[in-house]
Amino acid sequence: MDAPRLPPLPSPGLGHNGGPPLEEPDPNESWRHWCWKRAHRKAWKTPPREIALRRLARAEELGMTYRAYQLEILERGRYL
Repeated sequence: MDAPRLPPLPSPGLGHNGGPPLEEPDPNESWRHWCWKRAHRKAWKTPPREIALRRLARAEELGMTYRAYQLEILERGRYL
C-alpha cells in the first residue's frame, strides 16, 4: 500500500529566501526546517582563528563589523 501523498507546498513569493516560517513550523515542513537550521549553522560556523582575524582586519579597513562583512561574503560568494 502506498503512503498518502502530501499536497505540494505553496511557492514562496518573490524576494523570499526559502527559509522556514518564523512561527512554529508546520509538521509537514519539519524536514525542511531541520535542513534550514543545519545549513544556517554550517554557514555561520566559526572559521579557524587565522581566517577570522584576517576577515576582522579587512572588515575594520572597510568600516564594517565582522558580522556584516561575513554576511556579504555569504550573500555574494566573493570577498569585498
